[in-house]
Amino acid sequence: MTLHLPDANGTLRAHEPRTEPLAVTPGSAFTSRTVFSAAHVVADPYADVSPDSPAAVDWDATLAFRRHLWSHGLGVAEAMDTAQRGMGLNWAGAAELIRRSAAEAKAVGGRIACGVGTDQLTAATATLAEVRAAYEEQLALVEESGAQAILMASRALAATAQGPDDYLEVYGHLLRQAAEPVILHWLGPMFDPALEGYWGSSDLDAATGTFLEVIAAHPDKVDGIKVSLLDARREVDLRRRLPQGVRCYTGDDFHYPELIAGDEQGFSHALLGIFDPLGPLAAEAVRVLDTGNTEGFRALLDPTVALSRHLFQAPTRFYKTGVVFLAWLAGHQSHFTMVGGLQSARSLPHFARAYELADGLGLFPDPKLAEERMRTLLNLYGVTP
Repeated sequence: MTLHLPDANGTLRAHEPRTEPLAVTPGSAFTSRTVFSAAHVVADPYADVSPDSPAAVDWDATLAFRRHLWSHGLGVAEAMDTAQRGMGLNWAGAAELIRRSAAEAKAVGGRIACGVGTDQLTAATATLAEVRAAYEEQLALVEESGAQAILMASRALAATAQGPDDYLEVYGHLLRQAAEPVILHWLGPMFDPALEGYWGSSDLDAATGTFLEVIAAHPDKVDGIKVSLLDARREVDLRRRLPQGVRCYTGDDFHYPELIAGDEQGFSHALLGIFDPLGPLAAEAVRVLDTGNTEGFRALLDPTVALSRHLFQAPTRFYKTGVVFLAWLAGHQSHFTMVGGLQSARSLPHFARAYELADGLGLFPDPKLAEERMRTLLNLYGVTP
């Protein structure tokens, strides 16, 4: 049956829902690229909480979604921005998420890397010593869980550091301690405004210089870098300047097909929030790339960019709302409720367009269920044909 979807002007357009999903099957890990999906958390819809309460998580549904990603050969990047880290999920919740997901990964043989930050620091200001101690506490927990560590950008460090030397000191200290090579994560201010001027400068060229200095001093402790600046040219330039053996994991949700495909001088691996809703399709594309068929890879993944750009449109940090919305439509969870009440962060026209684009890609395993749930949302908002 035709759905009538509202646009930003308040007019309704007709959409004929797809009747068959894209045919993809689970498979083993990839051979040509290392690929992580930054996974969302599923809220407990029955918890009597307010937006500023500690997170109430549906652990069964949250871990089931990670098993879904692992079944398609994807790694899971846990307790990251997509999991609403710092936007509803505090350190206590993240620590529990890391413990549970790492244990689940061990049980099923899934690859996992977990975010290490400083979000247990809740005061307005902190000293560099306190920042280091907070990082150390989280690094110890991730390593004890058996997961790989991702050193995330720290709001506390951004607020405390007086310049590049402070970043060099803190990161150098952590890398010397790390038991195994870590992934360094550079998250741009479009994802988190509190990270403006990270690495000691708002000038990205100067910041890049400091970032590379950290890596050059400890190349044996850096497995790779994850760059989320939404600037493909800058990522390629940075990728070419990395020491031998240090990987670049793209975090660019606007240009990922071209960056993963690469060029004659190299390519990016992936650690992406958009690979949460795109999981099976992304996995299918990478398996095609594993055969050396770059054109086939691009043919599968290029059409997904319109959806990704829509979900990550400004304010970019609210992309998580669209990710969880699509998980609900796809049947990965029974409700559209989010930690911190973040389901209210996007508009009905935004949801309508997200549904339309995802449906066109065949992302919903049960298109009829997705249609029914979209219709329920439209009715809730008072939309009638």
